[in-house]
Amino acid sequence: MSTPKIHRNLPQLLLKARDALLGHFRGILTHYGLTEQQWRIVRSLREQGPLEPNQLCDACQILSPSMVGVLNRMQMQELVVRERAPHDQRRIIISLTPQGEAVYDRIAPLVEAQYQLIEAAIGRDLIDQTYAQIVRLLSAPLDGVPAVELPSLDTED
Repeated sequence: MSTPKIHRNLPQLLLKARDALLGHFRGILTHYGLTEQQWRIVRSLREQGPLEPNQLCDACQILSPSMVGVLNRMQMQELVVRERAPHDQRRIIISLTPQGEAVYDRIAPLVEAQYQLIEAAIGRDLIDQTYAQIVRLLSAPLDGVPAVELPSLDTED
């Protein structure tokens, strides 16, 4: 019997890279009392305009059950408002309040400055290559990859 080939753990490496980069931004967000999820929401709404909850989940990579709680807290902080869509009362539209816009205006320049510091430290070339490779990975036909066949759980070893 052959020894299985051991692969590097790509999802784990991507998580480590995410954590390493986010560590440079957490202080900014904490200073203004925001979580990473809240910042993603503020940033998405500012850059894309008002969105429906499912669009916001997709834009921010936040699961719907978590999004409900985050939006509730943000609404209590008066950062976002939920309104019925004028053309379809069944639909909800999330948008930034003036206070949410002001939070973005204070944080965005600091985030941009932090990106510049990261770029100066690791080089524009590495950043450009990383973006290109991640876009390439996300564009790959991963949906067409079949799942490995799972063994039955009722067999004894």
